[in-house]
Amino acid sequence: MPSNVRARHRAVIIEATKDRHMSITTTTHLNFRGTARRALEFYRSVFGGAVTAATYGDLGMPRDAPGADKVVFGLVENDAGFRLMAYDIPGEDTTDIADTAGSTRRDNGMTLTDRTFFQSVRGESLGDIADIWDALTDGADVIEPLAASAWSPGFGMLTDRFGVTWVIDVQAPQSA
Repeated sequence: MPSNVRARHRAVIIEATKDRHMSITTTTHLNFRGTARRALEFYRSVFGGAVTAATYGDLGMPRDAPGADKVVFGLVENDAGFRLMAYDIPGEDTTDIADTAGSTRRDNGMTLTDRTFFQSVRGESLGDIADIWDALTDGADVIEPLAASAWSPGFGMLTDRFGVTWVIDVQAPQSA
């Protein structure tokens, strides 16, 4: 397509959508090696809400095929806005989180990691996050205990029993 046509097309799209309010939501989608269902149920126990899950067998794979019982689409969602998706990587089946967890540690106030992301949950008060922290620590490797920090009234970091590294913190007060 010639550049002048692309520019006119782009201008038409911008004009058509400039008065329309658009809403975008992101949802983390975690990839597990056979433990997605257990992870979704664990996260439901931590955050509340409901789990929706479909297996490869539910979506057409022969039910007696290896992996047909694994999760192809999973979601835990609560009324407060927490959403987390998960699925099982086809052909992978291990409960060894070392295969997925990577390495994260705190050293001299710095976070050293080979992970590409952390899952973050932020509350408005320590009370908002204390129960979440306590529940996530079950079977977890605590990297930084939940405590006040230089930037937050409450900050903690852990890698849970499924290999997901969580940053749990309190929103710092906004300065005027």
